[in-house]
Amino acid sequence: MSDIKESAAKCFQDEAQALLDLIPQLTEDFDKAIELIYQCKGKLVITGVGKSGHIGAKIAATLASTGTPSFFINPLDAFHGDLGMVSSNDIMLALSYSGQTDELLRFIPFLIERKIPLIGMSGNPKSLLAQWSNYHLNVAVKKEACPLNLAPTSSTTAMIAMGDAITCALINKRNFRSIDFALLHPGGALGKRLLAKVKDVMRTEDLPVVSPKTIISDVLFAISQGRLCLAIISDEGNIKGIVSDGDIRRALLQFKNQDVFNMPVETVMNSHPFVVKSSDSLLTAEKIFKEHNIHTLIVLDDDKLMGVIESYKCIL
Repeated sequence: MSDIKESAAKCFQDEAQALLDLIPQLTEDFDKAIELIYQCKGKLVITGVGKSGHIGAKIAATLASTGTPSFFINPLDAFHGDLGMVSSNDIMLALSYSGQTDELLRFIPFLIERKIPLIGMSGNPKSLLAQWSNYHLNVAVKKEACPLNLAPTSSTTAMIAMGDAITCALINKRNFRSIDFALLHPGGALGKRLLAKVKDVMRTEDLPVVSPKTIISDVLFAISQGRLCLAIISDEGNIKGIVSDGDIRRALLQFKNQDVFNMPVETVMNSHPFVVKSSDSLLTAEKIFKEHNIHTLIVLDDDKLMGVIESYKCIL
């Protein structure tokens, strides 16, 4: 391994160890902080200076997208009018690895006067920030991954991870579901797959439908015309199954000495095909496609054929 790669690997190892070292630093303050945020009637206001500020903005965005109303406020802007955005129903989460950042400490009298709870996140449990916080989250690391042990590396990683831990705990606490996530991300790929329905993309016209008594040679013609690599078997509107071109190839191998092409399709059809409803999400259909390695699903509502959906339609 080259010296460059060794430096990268050492960085990964040091930061990974720093994260593992956070586990025993989780105290009752973490539980109480989560409960406080969960019960909050207002918003979680996050603040920090410099790199801690960048991390705070990331944590605020992640929380807001997972059901916890939150926003980031820059301390420098706060002292020039932006404190008006903070209400008495809010909670403040202040990030400072040293816990001694002057701009953050200047917040404290305002919070005390408004009786706004303060959650501090720092690497120094004895810092002024920790002392004035209602609850303190310890993100202390033994050393930075930086070869000089100077540039914030392990410490910033630890702060990001603690923010993610807060997010994960609140997701579980709120029983936040994937559909809730999609509602907050309607423009994203996941949101589209969760919110879009099978009925929005299914094919409803020129479906290859044949009767159970149709001979296989005619079924092959229907499969070719339908361009779905399968035919749907229906008996007076009652869906009996499907047959794919693969089913017919396997029948040729199974019935070597018989005239397969003149057999009724019910002889080789799959009478228990996978189906979806027109009201199902595309994500539901996508899961079935992946789990069973298939490419086409018939759409049934109350045993009535509504259409067909192909796997590529789930890619939006």
